[in-house]
Amino acid sequence: MAVKIRLARHGKKGYAFYHVVAADSRAPRDGKFIEKLGTYNPNTNPATIDLDFEKALNWLLKGAQPTDTCRAILSYKGVMMKKHLLGGVAKGAFTEAEAEARFNKWLEGKSGRIEAKTNKLASDAKSAEKARLAAEAKVNEERAKAIAEKKAAAEAAAREAAEAAAAAEAPAEEASEAAAE
Repeated sequence: MAVKIRLARHGKKGYAFYHVVAADSRAPRDGKFIEKLGTYNPNTNPATIDLDFEKALNWLLKGAQPTDTCRAILSYKGVMMKKHLLGGVAKGAFTEAEAEARFNKWLEGKSGRIEAKTNKLASDAKSAEKARLAAEAKVNEERAKAIAEKKAAAEAAAREAAEAAAAAEAPAEEASEAAAE
């Protein structure tokens, strides 16, 4: 029986969520599987991967073949690196302690890069929010300025109308006074 490490799709339409499983290569994608190894959620940024490291490594050492996407996920989590280092130990290239030291060094570098990306995304989100608020404040100022100009024009028109009415009343009063005389 050929075993594959692959993704089984879950979630709703347009919002996929995957289980990483070890399954017989002849089984359907979302069908029967041998063991669930973890989950993969590509909807978050960075993608959320919850993987049982030991189970995945055990299946790889037994000869399970990962699909392309699962190989990328296993590489991201360090399972493929650990398998590579264990192969070097089996061949006698270096000791198990040295392999563990190399893996820990790689893991620290990887976690640093992941944290840097997370921090960059957070800072980009903050700067985008600041830019959006600044643009909104500018638009609000322009609106307030336009409203103030409109109000001033309306007040000026009202004053002119009042002056015109007063000017019209003055000759009418003079005419009525002259007629009364």
